[in-house]
Amino acid sequence: MHPPEMRARARALRARGNDIRSVARALSLPYTTVWHWCVDRPEPIMIATAARYFRCSPDVGYPTDPAAYSYLLGLYLGDGHLVTTDRVPVLRIYCADAWPDLIDACDAAMRTVLANKVQRIQKKGCTAVQSTGKHWPCLFPQHGPGKKHERPIVLTDWQREIVTAHPGDFLRGLFHSDGCRVSNRVTMRGKDYVYPRYMFVNESADIMGLCQWALDLLGIAWRMNRRNSLSVARREAVATLDGHVGPKS
Repeated sequence: MHPPEMRARARALRARGNDIRSVARALSLPYTTVWHWCVDRPEPIMIATAARYFRCSPDVGYPTDPAAYSYLLGLYLGDGHLVTTDRVPVLRIYCADAWPDLIDACDAAMRTVLANKVQRIQKKGCTAVQSTGKHWPCLFPQHGPGKKHERPIVLTDWQREIVTAHPGDFLRGLFHSDGCRVSNRVTMRGKDYVYPRYMFVNESADIMGLCQWALDLLGIAWRMNRRNSLSVARREAVATLDGHVGPKS
């Protein structure tokens, strides 16, 4: 009798595109045993998600789509909440109803990173996009009691590696949650000038620091116009950020 962990490893390797013979060889198992687990009784739901439990499987080092994870991490740090008191943890991200494409993008990111099912719960002025899954706490170790700005928010080494490789997606998540792109109007010598700029507002000094770090990775100039507010206003900086974030819709 093989332990459940061995079956899960075999199915995870199979889900990543390996054939039955190579999986059997890698795990030192009989061919017929692996065939029975992966073909005769494949458990489709497990195969669909096993390769994405990358923090709990020794065979999977990173998510299947690290860019989607980086984006979802940004959304979570901005407007997300992870409930761990229920029987099964719930990842919930609040998206303003004014931006229906943002709701769709959040839904798609959850499905790409982990979720089999995503729910949309209508709230006043916003939609809570949520998914249950026992592995969400493994993917977002920043969860904890209380508000984010009242506790330290520090990325793990593996999260920093993903964001370093995909800083634009991380910034898109941050700005899609707690940021905006606006038209700034100034008057000089009696003449009005209008130019676009990005604003990011967050009460957490740690999350603000992560936003600054990601902007630095892309060489995007920024400045703090208030304690909790960051601005990207230089023409070339806005143009670069447009290539990664763009306006909400």
